[in-house]
Amino acid sequence: MEQNLSNLGIKTIGQATSEAVAYIKARKEHSIESLKTRWSKLNKCCMGGIEPNTIYTITGISGAGKSSVANTIETDLIDLNPEKDVIVLSFTLEMPSFKQVGRKLSSKLRRTTSTLYSANGDLDDSTYFKVLGIAKSLSKYNIYYVDTPTTPRGVEDTIYSFYNNYVKDKHQYFVVIYDHALLTSQAGSTLDTLSDLQKLFIKVKKLPLTSVIELSQMNRNIEAPERINNNSNHFPMRSDISSSDSIFQASDYVIVIHRPELLGITEYGPNRWPVNNKVYMHILKNRDAGKPAILEFENDLMFNNLIESDTSKTI
Repeated sequence: MEQNLSNLGIKTIGQATSEAVAYIKARKEHSIESLKTRWSKLNKCCMGGIEPNTIYTITGISGAGKSSVANTIETDLIDLNPEKDVIVLSFTLEMPSFKQVGRKLSSKLRRTTSTLYSANGDLDDSTYFKVLGIAKSLSKYNIYYVDTPTTPRGVEDTIYSFYNNYVKDKHQYFVVIYDHALLTSQAGSTLDTLSDLQKLFIKVKKLPLTSVIELSQMNRNIEAPERINNNSNHFPMRSDISSSDSIFQASDYVIVIHRPELLGITEYGPNRWPVNNKVYMHILKNRDAGKPAILEFENDLMFNNLIESDTSKTI
């Protein structure tokens, strides 16, 4: 059956050129800017931060810190871009949203979540009153949560319903955070479900001033003994990402959060970099700049944070 081309939104190259020039002008005049994160070297690698009309995929093995990184970025979008009108829709499929807020309180108070949750003794009154003060401030942030997994079609309906009801105008930055892809309710095979989800995110990122931050999982290949025992095979690769083809193709940036010490590695990579208390951020795909990078951080995940190292390995 022939497709009705009149419904595809065809535009001339002249129209597309006008849009490109308008975007360049808006960036030049700072009426459109990337949303900053706290990590200056990450911002530098990613067009200044979280850029509109872009998909970022953050992946890693379990416990590497990808959810903490996404949680930190979520708050930074508000804290570090006060002059921008930002609204966030965050799918927290792996943990309840109140625990995501608990991580924010942990980071801002420099107290572990186990301390805040009185796991090893009751929380002292002084800290509790600080919790109340910060919680009051956080409750005003323009962040909304979805805790319930659904199918790609359900995700689509939720995003567009939210956009139509909450996003005020085309000058408001809209960021979708999705944690994480493998927890999407299946509407077929896993591969088909993830493929449909990526197609949806490509569609969503084309909304005005909209960015998508998607979390995913690494497969077990990187944990193989022959990888661990061979320094030249330590670094994560595209094939280490679960269902890598559809996710890698859809993403503008693919970022791997990696903690080699979790795998028992004592010296990381062919240059034998240190691993003790280190987190490495591998940028495997950068659609705009095309240049991969490895950024080094000090592990501050007990307070849901990473500390940028002065010795980051940018390649």
